[in-house]
Amino acid sequence: MKTNRIIFYAATGLLTALMLFSVGNYFFNHEMIKGAFISFGYPTYLIYPYGIAKLLGLVALWVPTFKVLREWAYAGFFFAFILAFFAHYMIGDGEQMGALIALILLMVSYVFNKKINR
Repeated sequence: MKTNRIIFYAATGLLTALMLFSVGNYFFNHEMIKGAFISFGYPTYLIYPYGIAKLLGLVALWVPTFKVLREWAYAGFFFAFILAFFAHYMIGDGEQMGALIALILLMVSYVFNKKINR
């Protein structure tokens, strides 16, 4: 039981660090992210709302009373990471590993969240 908690917190902590790095780039390295969005064919006006959505998703993962929101956050991150992986893969920029690592951390976090909340 204690091992499950350690794995959950480690995976969720690493995922949080990765997402905070991403959000930091969205807000503080806007020109680089803008270039990436343009290369994907995404509208650049989504950068700030997407960064805020990522932050809200992280809050939902960490607050234990947000059980339904937590499920939605896991689902939202799952689709975001899958789409990010294929977006990077399709334009061939070689940056898809970040999305793959995030997806793996998300799945580990989800599975061990379920184990400790049974």
